[in-house]
Amino acid sequence: MAGMGQGGGSSFAATKTEGGNKASYQTALYALMVLFFMMGFITCLNDILVPYLKKVFELSYTQASLIQFCFFSAYAIMSIPSSKLVEKIGYKKAMILGFMVAAAGCLMFFPAVSLHSYGVFLFSLFVLATGIVLLQVAGNPYVAILGDPETSSSRLTFAQALNSVGTFIAPHFGAYFILSALTHGSAEAVKIPYLGLAATLLIIAFVLSRLTLPVITSGENENIVENDDSKHSGAWSYTHLVCGVIGIFAYVGGEVAIGSYLINYFEQPEIAGLTHETGAAFVSYYWGGAAVGRFIGVYLLNKFKPNLVLGTAALCSILLIVLSINSSGPLAMWSIISVGLFNSIMFPTIFTLAIKGLGKHTAQASGYLSTAIVGGAVIPVLYGVVVDYIKTTQGSEATGLRIAFIIPILCYLYIAWFGFKGSEKRN
Repeated sequence: MAGMGQGGGSSFAATKTEGGNKASYQTALYALMVLFFMMGFITCLNDILVPYLKKVFELSYTQASLIQFCFFSAYAIMSIPSSKLVEKIGYKKAMILGFMVAAAGCLMFFPAVSLHSYGVFLFSLFVLATGIVLLQVAGNPYVAILGDPETSSSRLTFAQALNSVGTFIAPHFGAYFILSALTHGSAEAVKIPYLGLAATLLIIAFVLSRLTLPVITSGENENIVENDDSKHSGAWSYTHLVCGVIGIFAYVGGEVAIGSYLINYFEQPEIAGLTHETGAAFVSYYWGGAAVGRFIGVYLLNKFKPNLVLGTAALCSILLIVLSINSSGPLAMWSIISVGLFNSIMFPTIFTLAIKGLGKHTAQASGYLSTAIVGGAVIPVLYGVVVDYIKTTQGSEATGLRIAFIIPILCYLYIAWFGFKGSEKRN
């Protein structure tokens, strides 16, 4: 998701570049821009699948939340194996394989539709997510290391901006090609879009295989020994890292939970009364806000202490959620959409605060932080459980959707605490 890619890299450090020149660096960076765009596009398309499959299979909110659970559980299961695979076969081959695995997941939507099986849909999403995880693990460190170290931040920012462009476009794409077919009550509408995605991913993989990219070999980074404390047996012995891992879990979980249910939230007559298609267009602004916020965040993070910016952003998110659930109409819509603006700086800021001063344990810590993205699998399920419980006991879906926002509020409260207090380096 927006902001999710930066830092969620492999558990090893890359240090040596072979066969690199200015032209090959530019070619590699162009390829990576496409990679980041597709990662954002495919991940955010899940926000369209949640209401779509909920309607087609007549699912409860808890059952529909399994869409995000299966997708993001791949981060917990596949991050470390992916990092070992990248270390073994290299960045380029890993990225090609990532596109191919993601394409295989998209192609599996065809039998899922033919069998009309929600279980096959979920398995297809897990395969698709496995490809995305491999792309994340290979792409993030590659774009950071490729070229001049002094401009690595600008490269990552630009790559993340394109990731956000993907998340902005995906809801519009899904509304037009998928949600517009909801009146037929059939899962057929996902066939063509996901077959098209599969073809696109395979074409990208083929083109990438024909490109000559700089070869970066993995190894122990001798430069990241600053502030290292030799008495630590590993990264997990640093308290601020442990707090940061929980922070990543909370951030991704809160962000995905909100995005997953915005369409259902907006369609409630008591809130906005929008159609699925119109609601999807507004969801794109939630993710698009991350792109705008990222560029604003770069300026703010250079002017103020990152931990204070993080804590303030989390508090603003809480205030906006509270405002939304206590209002209706445009105010309820735009206040919850605006949370995306403040989400933008959270992942990279939590990540950098969590690895501060870890020295030679930095690479190991990066693997832990990447695995914590599994929060995107867990928190939306909890949200769905709360909605179903309130809907059953009180008979109001809108009330359930509003009360369930307490879960993202708790996530942002923790992030605020981490920014103001928990990010302090402690042994």
